[in-house]
Amino acid sequence: MKLLLATCALVSLITCSVASAAGYNYLEADDFKKWLESGRKMTIVDIQPHAEFVKHHFKGAVETNAFPAQSAEERARLDKVLPLVAETSSDVVVVCPRGGKGAKGAYDYLKEKGVKEERLQILEDGMQGWPHKEMTVDGDK
Repeated sequence: MKLLLATCALVSLITCSVASAAGYNYLEADDFKKWLESGRKMTIVDIQPHAEFVKHHFKGAVETNAFPAQSAEERARLDKVLPLVAETSSDVVVVCPRGGKGAKGAYDYLKEKGVKEERLQILEDGMQGWPHKEMTVDGDK
């Protein structure tokens, strides 16, 4: 009986972890590629460190250098995108090095600041997983 209860508790914990991990909107690379090619209106919030941003980013992306978006100081770097996001009802795509914890931190912060969750997207696998390198630019802008 104790084993059964322990197993049930473990299954509940695993299920809760999966559900919370699934609580974010992820945008697959091929879908994002289609958005870029179609000229779809969106705000691209790039949280990569400056050195990574200079190496590769998407044209029109807003450089925030907020990675990993965990501390109050890092999250505050996202404030510069809030007026841009408020001007439109278009999607907001968060781009980070790998599409993981940093992107979730940025997503959560933007949501806390009033950005509707249905507008928020995380680029799945981030810049490191982006397969269409020809669609990125380098340099400061």
